[in-house]
Parts: sequence; C-alpha cells; structure tokens
Amino acid sequence: MEIRPTLDPGSEVPLYRQLGVYLHKLIENGELRPGDRLPPTRELAGQLGLNRTTVSAAYELLETQGLIKGEVGRGSYVCGTKRAPAAGTTRATPESLNWARLLTPSIGPAAATPASDVISFTNSRPAANLFPVDEFRASCLEVLGREDLKALLQLGSPGGYEPLRRYLMERAAAQGLAGPDDEILITNGCQQALDLLRRALVKAGDRVAMEDPVYPGQKNLFLEAGAELTGIAIGEDGIDLAGLRRAFDRGARLLVVTPSFQNPTGATIPAAHRETICAMARAAGAAIVENDVYSELACDGTLLPRLKQFDPNVILLGSFSKIAFPGVRVGWIIAPRAVIARATELKQLADLHTDHLAQAFLLHFARSGRLAAHEAHVLEAARGKLRALDESCRRHLAGCAWQIPGGGMNIWITLPAGLDAVSLRGLAQQAGIDYLPGRYFAVSHPQDGGLRLSFAGLEPHEIREGIAILGAVIQRANGLRGAAAQSPALALV
Repeated sequence: MEIRPTLDPGSEVPLYRQLGVYLHKLIENGELRPGDRLPPTRELAGQLGLNRTTVSAAYELLETQGLIKGEVGRGSYVCGTKRAPAAGTTRATPESLNWARLLTPSIGPAAATPASDVISFTNSRPAANLFPVDEFRASCLEVLGREDLKALLQLGSPGGYEPLRRYLMERAAAQGLAGPDDEILITNGCQQALDLLRRALVKAGDRVAMEDPVYPGQKNLFLEAGAELTGIAIGEDGIDLAGLRRAFDRGARLLVVTPSFQNPTGATIPAAHRETICAMARAAGAAIVENDVYSELACDGTLLPRLKQFDPNVILLGSFSKIAFPGVRVGWIIAPRAVIARATELKQLADLHTDHLAQAFLLHFARSGRLAAHEAHVLEAARGKLRALDESCRRHLAGCAWQIPGGGMNIWITLPAGLDAVSLRGLAQQAGIDYLPGRYFAVSHPQDGGLRLSFAGLEPHEIREGIAILGAVIQRANGLRGAAAQSPALALV
C-alpha cells in the first residue's frame, strides 16, 4: 500500500513523531499487517520529501513499541499490535498501568554494557587504570577539612560554584577564549550543556547542521527537539566546507561542531578552515556551538586556535570528563551574556545547580597541580596507544581506509567495498572484539561501511590484539562474500 501521511512542518510535534503516529495507526487499523515489509528509510524519505534521519527515527519509535522489527540486510517488518487486556472486575494494581502508552517513545537504543570476555572498542572514555585515585582522594579530603564545608553542602547558585567559574573564566581569558561580553555556566557535563542549548536555541522545524557521522547523543538531542538535521560529510580535514556552505544557503541557523578529534571519526579541522567556518556562519547569520572537550588530548601538545578565537559569538563547550574523570559530571558553557542568561534559567528548571561539592573537589585538584600531572601522564600513555593503533592498522587492515588521529579517543575505519559493519559485528563479537557500526552515527548520509573504534580505554597490547582479530574477521567476511557470489546460500548475514 502507499504511505501518504499528512505532515505539518509547523507543528510543535516533531515530524518523526507525526510519521510514527501515522504508521502506528496503519498497523492498528490492519492496513499494514504482520509480516508486511516497510519501505527502506531512504526510499520513504525520498517519497515523502523528508530527511532520512526523520524516517529512521520514526521506525525506531515503532520498534521500541514492539510494532515493527528491523532485520539486518532484509529491512523492517510489521510485528502487529500490542493491546492491553480487557478490564476485569479486580481492582487495578500498579503493575497494570500501561506505561507503553503513557511514556514518550525513545529515539534510540540505550547504551549496552560490553561483554567482559571481549576486547571492547565501543566506549569512548578514558582508561580507569590511569585515574590518580590517591591524589584525587587527597584533594577531596583537603576540601572536606575546610571551614566552608557547610556552605558547599547547601543549595548554591544555578550558575555554578563561584570560585570554579572564576578560575575557568580567568583561564579562558588568558587563552583568548572569553571576552568582556562572555559569561560562564557550569553544567552536568557537556551532554547537559548541549541539552540546555538546544532548548534555548532550537524550535521544532529549525534546521541544524552537524557533522556526519556524529556522536548519537548529540544527534538524538536535536531530533528530540524536532529539528531538521543536515549532516555535513567529514573528510581528512574535518567537516566539508562546500557542504556546510550549502547547508547555510538552505537555511541552517545553527552549526554544532567538534573541531578537534571529532567523535566518532577522530578528524581535526585545520586552523585556516576554522576561520572560514566562522566567516561562513557570520555571513549566514547562524550561531555556532563549538564542542571543545577533546582538544586537550593532543598528543604532540599542539593546541589549534578554537573557533571562538575567530568569532566571540561562538558558544564554547568544555568539560573535565575527557582529561580527568567522566563520572564527576562537571562541564561548562562560555558564551555571550544573553545565551548564558537563558541557559541558566533552563538549568535551574532542570536540576537547580550542578553539585557544588564536586566542583570544589575538581577546582582544588586543578589548583594543586595534580590535574596537570595527571594530564601529562594521560598524554604519555596515549602516545603509546596511538603507536600501537598505527602499527596494527597498517599490518592487519589491508583493503580498509583510516586516518590515525593526533590524539583524542576514536578512529573511524572504512571497510572494503561491499562489507556492512552491522553484519560484520556478529562475526567480530564471536571472535572476541566489539565496536560500534557507522549506522549508529549517521545523520544524512549512509554510514553502513564504516565503524568506530574507541581506543583510549584500552592498553596497547589490547589494541594490537583487537586490531589483529578485526583484520582476520574482515578477511573471513571477504572470503564468505566471494563464496556467496558463487552460491547465494553462503551469503553473509
């Protein structure tokens, strides 16, 4: 049957939800029956004039509701409807409440915990064995012994712990990252900073440009806001300037970009391109959110100029999560006063303020010199990991394409033509490694032939062993693919 929904781009309800409700009704009414195959996302997007990510998000909603099931290599099929049992004469119990009908649908799967018996390249986070636990404990004990401890345990300013705000702003001003018109807001990590900014800056239907592929936590935030996403392809020099210019020409009013060691690709934008990006955004009247959480992980110690150094209107995000401890959720936004004022209002509505005691711990850890010593230790370890990554990729990944980053936590691998990273993952897990397929990071462009390896949390010997296993799995998949060309019964699934 034809799928012809009436969608309203001006509605407060995001387009993907409108499409999801329409398909839900078709299934409930029996117009789409169990076993029916839904059109591929690319095909339906072209038919309806939508962004492919909008259709993908609608399908994901239906899958979380148990109405459809996606099968790798075959597509998405209708499962049927799940109806609540008829009401009886017994009193309702808490267990009988139909939460599936009350909760708003998810737009993506929850993060999974990797199996303990595999070498996992799935998590982009620092190595816990490098955490300076004794030094951090000493900093915490020194703070706990202070006379102002009672004040730290009280409700505080929604803007953050004032001594930390002052420390970060002084450091930013010394680096040319904060001017007289800027303010700072402390957040629960960079993720909350992105969430507050999308609430402050984006309405349903607004066009937002971002790198493609991109970290799913960023993509899903803006999809949840009802934004129309434009994915800009990434090359060796980061975001494609011609593609970005087209996005601005077509009405993108916000760019969210990670210039240094981007997640998931590890790409870094050259200084000259950074200046060009700022000039393009100014000409288009668009805002820029610069995610700067990885720049301090440059293994050669080189810090390229941030976008904010080219344009004071840039909104700069920072965090202690990548260079220190991701579990201590302290990030920040440095931006013009009007932006910080609105984000602070939203912050207060969300959680009143970020834990002031944790902020005091981190500030003392930084001021004591212990953070700088830890950073030097992390970078020394990272250089060994990058050497292991470079040697192993060149030795074992023949036929693949990659670019070794100069730091950060992630590398993007492009598989030989014809291989799909989702299909390959099952073979990889059986062999003893895991990774995240490119499909998870796609915005506007298919990423089925790519995958992300997160290496920062692994030891060099684990990186070498894991890459060797991956190379063997790729060779095996290529062999199966060749055999399948002779006998379809042997096709890789």
